[in-house]
Amino acid sequence: MSDLLKRRFVDQIKVLFGWEPSKPTKAEDISPAAQKIHFYKKGNRDLIAEKVHARAHAEHKNTWRNRRWATLIFANLLFTLSFGLDIQILEGALTASRFVGFHLIDLNSALQVMLAHKHIINNLLIGTGTVLVLWALLGGRTFCSWVCPYHLLAEWAEKIHLFLAKKKLVTDQTMDRRLRTVFWLIFAVLALATGYTVYEAISPTGILSRALIYGPGLALLWVLALLFFEVFFSRRAWCRYACPIGLTYGVVGIISPVRIIYKLDACFHEGDCRKVCLVPHVLDTVIKGRAVETEVPIGPDCTRCGLCVDICPTGSLSFEVKGLSKLM
Repeated sequence: MSDLLKRRFVDQIKVLFGWEPSKPTKAEDISPAAQKIHFYKKGNRDLIAEKVHARAHAEHKNTWRNRRWATLIFANLLFTLSFGLDIQILEGALTASRFVGFHLIDLNSALQVMLAHKHIINNLLIGTGTVLVLWALLGGRTFCSWVCPYHLLAEWAEKIHLFLAKKKLVTDQTMDRRLRTVFWLIFAVLALATGYTVYEAISPTGILSRALIYGPGLALLWVLALLFFEVFFSRRAWCRYACPIGLTYGVVGIISPVRIIYKLDACFHEGDCRKVCLVPHVLDTVIKGRAVETEVPIGPDCTRCGLCVDICPTGSLSFEVKGLSKLM
């Protein structure tokens, strides 16, 4: 990894905790190879014409979105079917479960429980270790877009919000993304001080998971309130500004080999990827003049949802396994 990419990597970690992405301010902040491409693209009429042609003839596929939705729905229905049919394949709920005998415990839930009990619980470590290895390999925030049921509802709520915004019926009220780090600390302190896992009582992920398995309850009113807020006031507010689960898994994703890679030479900077991205701040490198190298991996706050890969007309964004290969 070059020194520029190392600095970029550190910046991406700061972005994970809520800081705004930094942009190159000096020529030495960008590699010579990337500078050459940036210069070539600047005002190049042939390239502009190629861009118009590429966008006009691009076939927008929903390949990764469809895979993701299918995986998310299957994973959550498997909980329901296992309980309903008593087949004991996937028991429990997303916060704590057992898959054909292997214990799986949500990392954030395990942390909350141990803070509440004020000591390390050995039984939790086994299930936590299994989950930690899984998401360290797949990319921490992959959990958010590929497994979390609230994420799917929030994604649909966002579509409604964008439709209403287009009609000028609502506006998106943005907030400081550092709030998510603040909330993570608040919930940790509350667990430590009260001996009670406060966050688990209001987690829309846990509420929806239990509702799908054991039936609906009054707690669903809280989930509906969150969705209402996201439709009419601030799109994806819970995931972007509050959810400690996303931050916990984002930290795990720092070491993940599965990632989305950005290739500068193929990009026309059309901006479509940032429009569909669920966490658009992670794609700041695709903005014209921002890429510090010819290839830049997207940071750990990326949910690996694949929407940017689906929409890019030139294939400048793609999944890859670090050091191995590009994923189709």
